[in-house]
Amino acid sequence: MKREEIEKIREAVSCAAVLEQAGFAVDIKESTRRAVKFRKGAEIIIVTHEGRGWFDPLSEDKGDIFALVALLEQLAFSDAVDRVGALIGYKAETILWKKPSSKVEPADILTRWQARRLPNTGSGAWRYLCWTRAVPASILRSAINQGIVREGPFGSMWAGHTDGAGLLVGWEERGPDWRGFSTGGSKILFRLGARDALRLCVTEAAVDAMSLAAIEDLQDGSLYLSTGGGWSPRTEAALVDLLACPGTHLVCATDANSQGDAFARRLQALAAQVDRPSVRLRPPAEDWNEVLQERRREKLKSEGRERRAASPPTASREASPG
Repeated sequence: MKREEIEKIREAVSCAAVLEQAGFAVDIKESTRRAVKFRKGAEIIIVTHEGRGWFDPLSEDKGDIFALVALLEQLAFSDAVDRVGALIGYKAETILWKKPSSKVEPADILTRWQARRLPNTGSGAWRYLCWTRAVPASILRSAINQGIVREGPFGSMWAGHTDGAGLLVGWEERGPDWRGFSTGGSKILFRLGARDALRLCVTEAAVDAMSLAAIEDLQDGSLYLSTGGGWSPRTEAALVDLLACPGTHLVCATDANSQGDAFARRLQALAAQVDRPSVRLRPPAEDWNEVLQERRREKLKSEGRERRAASPPTASREASPG
């Protein structure tokens, strides 16, 4: 087949169509317009470049639609081209986004970050984290003091990712109706706690890192980390750099699902490569924030029962005999 014909096939079929045909489904909560996450059991594929590219966040696999088909069906390139050609005309299901497309240009990351104010009592980010997500005010204040959170738009919060020198490179964006990552930013690590800590607790989201810190009362000697749901070469290099310090050990505190388990296995393999110990800390709920929210619900129920027990019984309206 001529190169021109191959290019026409590549442009005619999206990676989303191939994944739908293979039984994958969109995880809308973990997706953005620029990076759509597809799941099938423990398998995850992120579709990028408006459907023309993809990558596996748990491995180094990536490429175009032909590479995707070759990976999924274990085909040679020529067979993958034929398989993709057979899908011409198939349209993947349209994704309905809740938020209109962002018009923000990928300007200087640090300039955009510094333009946002710090959260304060009752602000949008404060309400989202402390009221909606049950993060204690003391933990949020620790993050504020470290300069790693900012007020996002529309009641959201920004959680900063930094490199080994402490330079901001991007941020996780989370709010009541929105999740994403900074336009033009890079995922490395969100870091809460002492930078020289020897106990490294790795989660998949900044909210989970803050939640685990709350559950453990910001344990001394611990650094609570988030990869932002990704695994880039820079993330791996940052973890290796942290593990290089003598006496460090890794706590794989990823979600309690197939993706979290796969992520934990990869983290443990990384720790083994650099001869550092690791443990799997699996949350008793889907993730650490769910654990934190359940604890708050139980606490409120307990306080309600105590108040009712302490209240005197309501006086009877009936006249007493005699």
